[in-house]
Order: sequence, then structure tokens, then C-alpha cells
Amino acid sequence: MLYRENGQFKTRYGADQQIFPIVQDRWLVLALIAFAFIGVPMLASEYTFRAILIPFVILSLAALGLNLLVGYCGQISLGSGAFMAVGAYIAYNAYTRIPGMPVIGAFLIGGLAAMLVGIVFGIPSLRIRGLYLAVATLAAQFFSDWVFARIAWFTNYSASGSVSVPTLSVAGITLDTPQSKYLFCLAIVTVMALAAKNIVRGHFGRSWMAIRDMDVAATVIGIRPMVAKLSAFAVSSFVIGVAGAMWAFIHLGSWEPLAFDVNRSLNLLFMIIIGGMGSIMGSFFGAAFIVVLPIMLNQVPAWMGVPISTALASHLEFMIFGALIVFFLIVEPHGLARLWSIGKEKLRLWPFPH
Repeated sequence: MLYRENGQFKTRYGADQQIFPIVQDRWLVLALIAFAFIGVPMLASEYTFRAILIPFVILSLAALGLNLLVGYCGQISLGSGAFMAVGAYIAYNAYTRIPGMPVIGAFLIGGLAAMLVGIVFGIPSLRIRGLYLAVATLAAQFFSDWVFARIAWFTNYSASGSVSVPTLSVAGITLDTPQSKYLFCLAIVTVMALAAKNIVRGHFGRSWMAIRDMDVAATVIGIRPMVAKLSAFAVSSFVIGVAGAMWAFIHLGSWEPLAFDVNRSLNLLFMIIIGGMGSIMGSFFGAAFIVVLPIMLNQVPAWMGVPISTALASHLEFMIFGALIVFFLIVEPHGLARLWSIGKEKLRLWPFPH
């Protein structure tokens, strides 16, 4: 009886088109955001920040960027790890080579560089689709692995091939504690998630979904496939590039090209498959699942008195990922986000049987 929309009348177009038209949804989202910004820093431990919360927030942004391309536009991509690497290395060079460069400015430069690379590798989408497009984007992954491992300029001529960033500061605030890093990442993800939600509800998002559902019909009604597909690659690569810079600067601190190998691309694809393609919320669900599952496989058996080796836990992780991907593709292709929507629909009818 608490989750009802009876009596919530709309008298303006703006009220009818808002992101959360139901009052309970708005209050719930505001409460979650307030708890994430205020309650979590007061309750979480340092291990929780470093092992769970910071990776979850950053990977949620990366999965969100990939979801804009795969879930909303229907363009399969296996090169998201390459776009993360471009964002990380270009942001690193901008931050170290340009005096006085702020951290956020370096992140934006990294995102713009990833956007340009994404447009270049998105050009084949104008001619090919499906598995062929996936292979074309996979070429970006192999190309970035070669470039960042062989061209010393990107690593500032580091002898070991790895790079590291000094202590970061934003607006005079030093990011030297897990809490400050978490809040900084959370603020960026909140802003970009809100922007992404508005983009998919606007002209570009509707053209992406039209191309995804039936590109021939979309062309007939006046949607230009070149603009729709390349804009999806551009926005998606920008978001992934910013996430890559955050992953390198905030979470890793010191990294090498293997930090953004093909496994990173596959993990992001697993996130949106399990979380839900074509859903902003599904990106967060998938990232939470991917981050929490390995920790649970290592901790829960020990709590139950059945300790397992690290190798067995790693093998179980791959087996569970594969089984869940097959399960969601067969049973619920829209992932955890669809299950969440079904639960909300049932709450809107409960306790009445109809």
C-alpha cells in the first residue's frame, strides 16, 4: 500500500516527463544518494572503501558508458578496455606535462581523447554489424596494448613501462584518504549518470534505440545512421575514457598496459549482460555483482568453515560468470534491472490480486 501512484496527478508537461514520475521513486533515489554521500563514509572501513566501494563506483561508470553503446544503440563492442587505457594514459600525460593542470581537467582531456579514438574505430559500424563489428572493435584493444607497451612517450619514458601519479588534490582538498577518493568518484559518477539518463531520454537516445531495434526502419523515418552510430561511439567512449582515468588515478595509482587488457573489456561486457542491457540502473547492478562475487567466494566459505584455495575460488568465479551469462541470456535477457522492474510493478499492485 506504500508504493502507489493514485492521486499523483500531472498538470504540467515537465512533471509528466521527469525522470522519476512517481514520488516514492524520487524519495528513494534521493535517500540512496544521501546515504551514499553521508552514511557510507561514516560506516565503511578502509578495506571496504579500497576493495569494494571505489572499484564498484568506477566500474559502474565504465559499464554505463558501454551500456550506452551496446544496450541502447545495439553496437557490439569488445574494445572498452582500450578506451579506458586511452583515457588513463592521455590523462596521465596531460596531468604531468601541463603545469597546473587540475585533476578534473586531465580526466576530461582523457575522455575527449578516448572519444576521438572511439569515433575512429566506430567508423566500421557504418558498414558492418554483429560479430564483424565486435571483431573490429577488438582490434582497438590489441592496437592499444601494442601502442602503450611500445611507445615510450605515453609512459613518460619510464624504464619499467609502468607509470604512477602523485597525491591528487581537487579544489585545494588532498585526496589522500579512502573516504575522500570515494566521495570524489561518487560525485563524478552521480553527475555523469544523471547526464546519461537525460541523453537517452532525448533526441540522441531515441535515435540510438531506433537504430538498435531496426536500422532500416529508422533510416526510413529520417534518422541518419552515421550520426546516430558515431554519436553513440563518441558518448560511450568519452564516459569509458573518464572511467579509465579514474581507475588509473584513484584506484590503481600505479599501473601498466596489462591493467587494461582484453579481460577488462570482457568484464565490462559481463556487467551489462548480467545487470541489464539498455538500462542505466543495470550498469550499477552488474558492477556490484562483478565486484562483490569474487570477495564472497573468498570470504563466505571460510565463514561457513569450508576454506577453499585461491585457485579454486578463481576457477569458481569463471564458472559462475559463465553460468550466469547463459542463464540471463536464456531466462531474462534484460538482466537484473528487469527483475528490479518486475518487483516494482508487483509492489504497485500489492496486495490486490489484479
